[in-house]
Amino acid sequence: MGTGPTAPAASGHRGSLLLALLLGAAAAFLPLAEPSCPRDNSLVKDINQMHQSDYGRKGFSHITIAGALAHGMREVEVWLQTFGPGQRTPIHRHSCEEVFVVLKGRGTLLLGSTSLQYPGTPQEIPVFQNSTFTVPVNDPHQVWNSDEHGDLQVLVIISRPPVKIFTYDDWSMPHTAAKLKFPYFWDADCLPAPKDEL
Repeated sequence: MGTGPTAPAASGHRGSLLLALLLGAAAAFLPLAEPSCPRDNSLVKDINQMHQSDYGRKGFSHITIAGALAHGMREVEVWLQTFGPGQRTPIHRHSCEEVFVVLKGRGTLLLGSTSLQYPGTPQEIPVFQNSTFTVPVNDPHQVWNSDEHGDLQVLVIISRPPVKIFTYDDWSMPHTAAKLKFPYFWDADCLPAPKDEL
């Protein structure tokens, strides 16, 4: 007699292999679990129940109220951000429109130029509760809570989400040396994992 598998054992092996292939193919079509991405497509949401984080920046808080990756927004994205006394955004620019509404506190918008090879000495524009301001597309800017005692809270609306941000070390850094940060911190957990091509 030969040493090969008997007919029932060979049939069972083929059946197990076929089942494993079918399960693997089905898994490829299932969405990946992303527990750290706060997806919520309900019509009405309680901001107090939404995911909030400082993203490693002490004195800062960010909530994506309506986002491209977490909520399926296509044209605009809305953030609620709070800056403690003295806190500021990095110097940055992006190729989207941006509107701020100051809900609480006061601060300063620092606005550079795209007409030079580098941002240059920024304009210092005071902002205050119930004021609103826009940032021109691609203009380097920084929002700073220049109040030493209270928080600065802003509602931010951007176009063309998810945002691709270029950051600067200082106002004299050439535009061509600005560093791309994409996905940005609050979008990083929401992008689907890259597929393994092997």
